[in-house]
Amino acid sequence: MSLPASVSSWLLVLLCAASGAYCLVRAGRAGRAARGAAAGEAVMGLGMALMAVPPGTGPWGPPVLLAVFCGTALHALWLLREGAHHAHHLVGSLAMAYMALTMTGGGPAAGHGGGHGAGHGAGPPVLTGALLLYFAGYVLLAGARLVVSGGGAAVAAGGPGGTAAGLATGPPDPALHAGTPLRSAELTRACRLAMAIGTLAMLLAL
Repeated sequence: MSLPASVSSWLLVLLCAASGAYCLVRAGRAGRAARGAAAGEAVMGLGMALMAVPPGTGPWGPPVLLAVFCGTALHALWLLREGAHHAHHLVGSLAMAYMALTMTGGGPAAGHGGGHGAGHGAGPPVLTGALLLYFAGYVLLAGARLVVSGGGAAVAAGGPGGTAAGLATGPPDPALHAGTPLRSAELTRACRLAMAIGTLAMLLAL
C-alpha cells in the first residue's frame, strides 16, 4: 500500500533536514580543509528539506530556492579547485536548481503548481532522465560502499576504535582524512547517500 503524498513528502522533508543538520554539525567540528564542503552540504540538505515541503504549508518560494541552489552550485564550482571529488556536490546543486527552475515556470513545459508531486512543470525529458540515471547509479554505488565499509570495519580498521584510513573500500575521500573516526566517516557517507536518495525521489516526482 502506497503512502499518501503528504506523508511521503514530510518523510522526505525529515530525511533532508536531518542530513542537513548533521552536515551543519560536522561543519562546526571539521578542520579547515573539510569545513567548506560540509557547510555546502548542510545548505544543500536544508534547502532540499524546504523544497520538499508540501504546497500550501510554508512560504518557501521557488525563486528563493533557485537562488539558494545556484549559490551552492557556485560554491561547489569554487571547491573544484581542490579536487574533482567536489563534482558530485556540483551535480547535486545543479539538479536542485533545475528542479526549482521548473517550479518557477521558467523551464520548458513548466506549469504553475508548487511543491513536488503537486502538478509542477516538468523539464526536458532527456535532462531529467540523465539526472535520474546519475543519481540512481550514485545511490547504488554509495549504498554498496557503505554496506561493505560497515561489514568490514572491525577487520579493516583493527577494531571498533579504528579510523577511516583503515578502510580499503574504494578511492579515498579527501573530505574524510586519516584521523576521521570510523563511525563519523560512515555517518558522513550515509548523510550523502540520504541526500542523493532525496534528490532521486524529487526527480521521480517531476
